Amino acid sequence: MYEPLFQPLPLGDIETKNRIYMAPLTRGRASMPGFVPNAMNATYYRQRAGAGLIISEGTGISVEGLGWPAAPGIWSDAQVEGWKPVTDAVHEEGGRIVLQLWHMGRLVHPDFLDGAPPVSASATCAPGHAHTFEGRKDYEPARALEKDEIARVVEDYRKAAENTKKAGFDGVQLHGANGYLVDQFLRDSTNLREDEYGGSPENRTRFLREVLEALIDVWGAGRVGVRLSPNGETQGCDDSDPAATFGAAAKVVQDLGLAFLELREPGPEGTFGKTDVPKQSAMIREIYKGPLVLNSDYSSEQAVADIESGRCDAVSWGRDFISNPDLPERFRRGADLQPNVNVPQSWYLPGPQGYIDYPSLD
Repeated sequence: MYEPLFQPLPLGDIETKNRIYMAPLTRGRASMPGFVPNAMNATYYRQRAGAGLIISEGTGISVEGLGWPAAPGIWSDAQVEGWKPVTDAVHEEGGRIVLQLWHMGRLVHPDFLDGAPPVSASATCAPGHAHTFEGRKDYEPARALEKDEIARVVEDYRKAAENTKKAGFDGVQLHGANGYLVDQFLRDSTNLREDEYGGSPENRTRFLREVLEALIDVWGAGRVGVRLSPNGETQGCDDSDPAATFGAAAKVVQDLGLAFLELREPGPEGTFGKTDVPKQSAMIREIYKGPLVLNSDYSSEQAVADIESGRCDAVSWGRDFISNPDLPERFRRGADLQPNVNVPQSWYLPGPQGYIDYPSLD
């Protein structure tokens, strides 16, 4: 029944042994100070190396871009050294892992920036609360990036990609979803610019294109992917015409020949806000001809149906991989899945509980 999930799939130059991918998951277990990966992170990813592809948790490309307590970074030598045991562990188990490059934009609280305002496409303020080391605090207004600063941020992505290669990853995924910096440039509720980075959908995809071109310079297109969320409002980031906006973004991905495109399409009870907006994956499938990965709230049966129908080529699971480190084997055997416990506390709190203490079938 589940055979389609266990067929290998090449993503550009990355060979994946099955189509059960691990979605990026922020877990907040890096060592502080310094946002440095550690031995516990290596254990966590080793346990889940049965995935056809692991997409790492969102990883900050710079001090400016990281605003989550104890999330990992990839801008320093110490962080590169911290990631090496992680990639070694995954490869020792026969797995493949790419690093998700993350700039949070206006969702970085000034507490992470010595009191300076965060940056974004435009001078806007996110609704709700930021997670800080002192607890939840209201977001504060961002300032718009100047044009010369945009070039600097693109260079930050390039340097992060170079560090990712040094750390032993198999490639990179650009985080272009969920209301973070790339998404803030894409959507017209957060991009109010009047220069060549704002206005039309094509202009609003300019930043996406420039960042992807920088990553391709480092890795080659066959080892670069991107995650988009062509759904409704996400952390205060929305768009008046998602079909036009994400159609233009899909054309960028197609033009550049990326290894894969992952789309986050949550249902009405999505983690980042409820949405009943029509899904855009069918339209995007017509534009982007490479491997398409879909994510959010999938059962194994629905994943099989969507792969067999051609709606997608693979599916990524998030929360199910938290509590089921051997998720592919459970699917193979038709075994029950373990539920998450102490949710959402255990998602983000430090320590091994709810992180590396979920047992496998064996």
